[in-house]
Amino acid sequence: MLNENWCTQVARAAAGFTELVASGWSLPLPGRGSTSRRWTGLAALGARDLPLARLAEGHADAVAVLAELGGPEPPPGARLGVWAAEPPDGRVTATRDGGRWSLTGTKRWCSGARVCTAALVTAHAEDGRRLFLVDLADPGAVAVPGSWATPGMAGSDTVDVRFDGVPAQPVGGVRAYLDRPGFWHGGIGVAAVWAGGARAVADRLAAAVAAGPDPHRDAAWGAVDVALSALEAALVVAAAEVDADPADRAGTAAVRAQRVRGLAARTGLEVLAATGRVLGAGPAAHDAGHAARCADLEVYLRQHHGERDLAALAEPLRAGR
Repeated sequence: MLNENWCTQVARAAAGFTELVASGWSLPLPGRGSTSRRWTGLAALGARDLPLARLAEGHADAVAVLAELGGPEPPPGARLGVWAAEPPDGRVTATRDGGRWSLTGTKRWCSGARVCTAALVTAHAEDGRRLFLVDLADPGAVAVPGSWATPGMAGSDTVDVRFDGVPAQPVGGVRAYLDRPGFWHGGIGVAAVWAGGARAVADRLAAAVAAGPDPHRDAAWGAVDVALSALEAALVVAAAEVDADPADRAGTAAVRAQRVRGLAARTGLEVLAATGRVLGAGPAAHDAGHAARCADLEVYLRQHHGERDLAALAEPLRAGR
């Protein structure tokens, strides 16, 4: 029964993603003067459907990466992903034979593995880590089903993908993906999706508050409203800063992204806790939409690595920045 439900979720998100891209959906590129509109668009998708937003955010990020690194323009209807996770148990090797590259190995955490038509994939070459554009229609690229064990974000179809000598087109040079300013701008785009997801979870509490006064419920809503408003304001400020310095000449992109992502993760967890505590078991047990939104947000927020990511903010403090 659970597997059937997951298949339904995957199919629904894939259909939504396909329809979205086919309709010509696009977002402004970061740092081009409309970054706030980009992140507002991602937040709106997050509020609508987090698995769909995960797929759309990856596509939008891939388009931005290709533009920043001088890669090819995606053809109409292409559905792109960015598969850049580098866990210890998943490694893809890039091999060059003359002027041709190929990828071999297993890539973990590949969202949209069976709906994306192409993906930007990080891999290890002799000269360092590189980024490659891969056509997923190649028979050597095989999604491995069954590697996702939780209902949360199941619709994003995040599974392992095995590459066996798959032709790959390099995008940028060694470490180009990691060292570009847009790496950090893209990280805030993910936080915008979290913000939208948190706002959607909070809507269930807002509806209860609107139905009539209750001191405990009202206090919970006040705390949630403060947290969400602060996050949304932080996204507006961060967008203006990115537009003012898209190439990160000031060297502040990493700190900005870590701050906003940390705030978004904390806000999401606060919203989940306050909503669950005040509304009790009723919505969790009997409101399927709300329960799914909570489960999706709980899992999606784990892209933030908690104290490990927060600790990164100590280094600039010691450096006097």
